[in-house]
Amino acid sequence: MPLPSAELDARRASVRAAPSGSVAVVDETALLDASAVAAHAGEALRSGRTSWRALPADIALVAGAGDDEAAVRRLVAGWAGQDEDTVARRARVLHRDELGAALRPEMWSLVAEHRRAGHRVVVTGHAPRPVLAPLAEDLAADELVTTEVDVRDGTLSGEVAGPVLVDDDGSAKAAALAAALDGRRPTFVYAGPCSSALLDAGERPLVVTPRETTCGDRPVLTVAERGGALATPGDVLRTAGFYGALLGGASAGAAVGLARRSRRHMVDLASSVTGDLGLALAGIDVDVRGAEHLWSARPCVFVFNHQSKLDVALLMKLLRGGFTGVAKAEAASIPLWGQMFSLAGVAFVERGNARQSKEALEPAVRKMRDEGWSLAIAPEGTRSPTPRLGPFKKGAFHIAMQAGVPMVPIVIHDAGEVMWRGHQTLRGGTVHVDVLPPVDTSSWTVATMTEHVEDVRNRFVATLEGAP
Repeated sequence: MPLPSAELDARRASVRAAPSGSVAVVDETALLDASAVAAHAGEALRSGRTSWRALPADIALVAGAGDDEAAVRRLVAGWAGQDEDTVARRARVLHRDELGAALRPEMWSLVAEHRRAGHRVVVTGHAPRPVLAPLAEDLAADELVTTEVDVRDGTLSGEVAGPVLVDDDGSAKAAALAAALDGRRPTFVYAGPCSSALLDAGERPLVVTPRETTCGDRPVLTVAERGGALATPGDVLRTAGFYGALLGGASAGAAVGLARRSRRHMVDLASSVTGDLGLALAGIDVDVRGAEHLWSARPCVFVFNHQSKLDVALLMKLLRGGFTGVAKAEAASIPLWGQMFSLAGVAFVERGNARQSKEALEPAVRKMRDEGWSLAIAPEGTRSPTPRLGPFKKGAFHIAMQAGVPMVPIVIHDAGEVMWRGHQTLRGGTVHVDVLPPVDTSSWTVATMTEHVEDVRNRFVATLEGAP
């Protein structure tokens, strides 16, 4: 689903018109609404790994000052003696929990368009390679041109290898880019307003900024403010209203369930109240296309892409009742949610324990067959740090085949914009949902399962990326 911007739609059309094989350079200043170097410095401060000598400068960096060559060198120096895999793993976690929320959705949309057009996507930046590697991987970039670090026998020396790609006008990046492309001039370059030399390296430069500005004769794409990680008073009130509705729905459901001696009535009422009233009090609207498919094929297996903690409430609003779900075992210990999941008959599965997972899922499968319940499950298995769709596990597909029921894909857009991973508060906004037509599973076999998983995942990808 394209983002609602005529300007962005025009840029996407320009990308589609460029020949296959064109080169698109995307700088971190265009991609992120935050400093990746400062984010990693902040993580080191919180973990107590920052040296006392670096402490004052890194505190200033996290506060918003001094993202320069000295900051990059301090960050790399702090990795001295550490295993390369350890640093990479820490970078992936920080990308998942923090930097993914700073990725501008407009740029995600444009990069996806470049990939579909068969263009070569190159990510540039001044942050060290371990910092930007998870972002480049999520974008499916073909190449990463950034500050390199010295690695000896799998251990970081704490030294930068080559120049730090940071200066006043992007000249260092432009020079490194020219070397990486063997002098070939890229067709597209996306960068922030201060990267004039890097922008001039491309045939079609585009300044990306959240603020109204003019940059000579260079075109400008004005993107939405991402906001900070700290909650505003409005966010706190919205979140309080949401959880108040959750408690109220659970209480009302319990009263009705006891009166009717039906756990199912209790759960269905609690789901409806939480989905409708909770999201309304949080200032979150839900725009649904294909809503008829939510009812036309029950019982079925609903599969959805997992972007946010809010996804559970979205499913409550969409599905209303008559369904249960699958969650990771840790979810059982989440206050309030864990108790509601247990009452709803949610199957708690342990990652990596196939035997336990099969046993936990058996009651849900029986309810589908015997009582007409539906099952909701996220085939990715975990939330994604960016809009990129993760690989699908086969469990949901085997369940649909064994139960003899259709599969209905629910494609969620924008949930990460109202509640990103790692955040505990809600922001107002609109979540768009596409419910795709039911997928017939009657001809599925174990031998052809890989093909069916890929087919359904491709439907998600096409819908998420707004493929024409």
